Amino acid sequence: MKQLHSLLKTNAYRFIDQSNLGPSFSALQSFAMDDALSMSVGERISPTTARLWVHHDTIVLGIPDARLPYIKDGIHYLKENGYDVVVRNSGGLAVVLDDGVLNLSFIFPDSKQVNIHDGYEAMVSFIQHLFADLTNGIEAYEITQSYCPGTYDLSINGKKFAGISQRRVKNGSAVQIYLDVSGSGAERANLLKHFYKIAKREEETRFSYPEINPEVMASMNELLGTSLRVADVRDRILMKVHEISGYIVTNPLEGEEIEWFHKRFEHMIKRNEKVLEKLE
Repeated sequence: MKQLHSLLKTNAYRFIDQSNLGPSFSALQSFAMDDALSMSVGERISPTTARLWVHHDTIVLGIPDARLPYIKDGIHYLKENGYDVVVRNSGGLAVVLDDGVLNLSFIFPDSKQVNIHDGYEAMVSFIQHLFADLTNGIEAYEITQSYCPGTYDLSINGKKFAGISQRRVKNGSAVQIYLDVSGSGAERANLLKHFYKIAKREEETRFSYPEINPEVMASMNELLGTSLRVADVRDRILMKVHEISGYIVTNPLEGEEIEWFHKRFEHMIKRNEKVLEKLE
C-alpha cells in the first residue's frame, strides 16, 4: 500500500461529527458548513478539519442534472419515492444519500498552492488506509456505468461504493466523499437509472449523462461480507484521524465561522429556490 498522502499529515485535526443529527438536518446545511469551514481553515483560524455527515433520503443533483429536458418529471418521480431533492454547489451529478451512506469532508488549507488532484489523492489514500484491515482491493478509477461517475470513483472488484467531489472556497478546499456503508448499492443505482430515463427520455443532449447499470454499484457490506454500521465507520475515522495527528479538537462553529455559515446557508437556500423554481 502507498504511504499516507502528505496533505493528511498535520499535527492537529478538528473533528466535527454531524452523522447523527437526524432527518431534519438538510444537505444545504452541509454544503454551507463546508464552505464556512473552508474559509476558516483557509485563513488558519481552524486546523485541518474532518467532518462527518449523514442525510436521510436525499437526492443531491448536480448543475447539469437541472438542465435535463424533462427534469420536472424526474424530480416528481424522486419526490414520489420519498426523497428530498437539492442541487449541490460542488462538481458532479446526482447521488443518493440515506441513513446507510456516510459522508466525510476533509477541509484542507492552502488550496491556491495545492494541486486539485492532491485533494482527491489524499482522500483515496485515507480510505485505503482506513479499511486496510478488511481489504487491499480498493482502487480509484472511473466506473463509467455508475451514477456520478468520475476519475476518483472508489471500487472493489469493479463495483463502486464511493465517489469523491471537491469544492474550493477562498484559500481552503473541501474534499467530500460519500461511502455506501450498508444497504443495497444496486437499489440506489436503480432509483437514479429510472430518474434519468424519465428526465432525459430519448432526447439528444449536449451533456453526456450516465447510462447506469445497477450491477456495477454495491455497498461496503455487500462487497466485504461485513455488517458495518455508519457508526462503526465513524469510529474508525475518528481513531484514524487521531492516529495520524495525535491531537484532536471538537469545537463547534465559533465567532465569524457562524456568520459565514449563515450567509452561505442563506445563499444555498436562495440558489436552490432559484434553480428549482424554474422547473415548476
